[in-house]
Amino acid sequence: MIKLIVLDVDGCLSDGKLIYSSDAIESKSFNVKDGLGITTWIKMGNQVAIITGRNSTIVKKRADELGIQHLYQGIKDKDRVLKELIESLSLNFYEVGAIGDDLNDYNMLCLVGRSFTPNDGNFEIKNIVNTVLSCNGGLGAVREMIDTLVDENDQREAFMSVWI
Repeated sequence: MIKLIVLDVDGCLSDGKLIYSSDAIESKSFNVKDGLGITTWIKMGNQVAIITGRNSTIVKKRADELGIQHLYQGIKDKDRVLKELIESLSLNFYEVGAIGDDLNDYNMLCLVGRSFTPNDGNFEIKNIVNTVLSCNGGLGAVREMIDTLVDENDQREAFMSVWI
């Protein structure tokens, strides 16, 4: 059973676009369905981590808003951070699911028990993951991943009972 999901940001939680204002202020958009899926996953007693290659105050704000306790930004060696996180949580790799969309996610995705990529993920990533999702990054891919894991964990009733 998957107990921890690990999320990449650009291209998974967001559509991968980097938008800067004339004042060099960065902006991103996030999907509310992804957010509801994440908060429900956490309310069910599961864990969520973000491991991303970039640093962004926007990502910190979104992680705080969703209750994500494990946030790692500016990470070039995602698999090293993942190994340390799994050890600190006393989990096994087969209890971890992850989503990534490009080559900097490759090694991390090879380690976990369930790996996903959005429909618009990189070709090489599509060839190594367990599941290529039907949604593109930033357009519900993380929620689709969570829904898949909830069904595989036989937790649909628990997922629904958080809200209904």
